[in-house]
Amino acid sequence: MATCLLYRQAQSRRSRFYRIELALNLFSEISVLREWGVAGSNGQSAISIYDNLRDASLAADKHRNRMLKRGYARG
Repeated sequence: MATCLLYRQAQSRRSRFYRIELALNLFSEISVLREWGVAGSNGQSAISIYDNLRDASLAADKHRNRMLKRGYARG
C-alpha cells in the first residue's frame, strides 16, 4: 500500500534507515511493517496488526513523526 523511507546521516557513524509500510494481509487485516538499522545491513523489523486502515495509518504516522523528530529525513 504505502511505504515511507527515512534516512539519517551521522558524521562520525554510518548512515541509518527507517522504513514503514502498510500492507493488507491474508486475513483482511492491515499490517504495519517497520524496519530499521544501519545502511548496508539487514537491520531489525517489527510487524503490528490492526483491524482497520484508519488505526494502522494513525500508528504509522505516529512512528514516522517520532523518527522525524529524532533527526531522520525523507528519502
